[in-house]
Amino acid sequence: MADVIRLLTRAQKLLRTAADEAMSAHGVRIGQNLVLEVLWARDGLSPGELATHLGVTTPTIVNTATRMVNDGLIERRPDAADRRLVRLYLTEKARAARSPIEDARRRLAEHALATLTPEELAALETALQKIIDRMQTPPLP
Repeated sequence: MADVIRLLTRAQKLLRTAADEAMSAHGVRIGQNLVLEVLWARDGLSPGELATHLGVTTPTIVNTATRMVNDGLIERRPDAADRRLVRLYLTEKARAARSPIEDARRRLAEHALATLTPEELAALETALQKIIDRMQTPPLP
């Protein structure tokens, strides 16, 4: 079983490095592409809504949003109904990056998964989702 953990860790590191290189070519850091994907689908979310959607903490989104504002990818605006609430909106730079980023992710996925049969890919997706689901529950004492 330890070999599976080692293999998952190695695969994750290789994929993360490749994804970081692919995203940085378009002015986006790894992880920011996930925020962008959500905002491309539904612009104007609050940091809390975005955090819930991505399964991360609100402070993680706040920190990421600060970097993305500094990089010119998103802007913060007060909520029209509740001025205490902030909403995150895409900039033109982020909108223009959508197609190149989606293409880069598609090419990365095609490269990474090229040697898998459709059955292996389906089994991998099922197994990974089961691992994710299991790891989101606390271990028994």
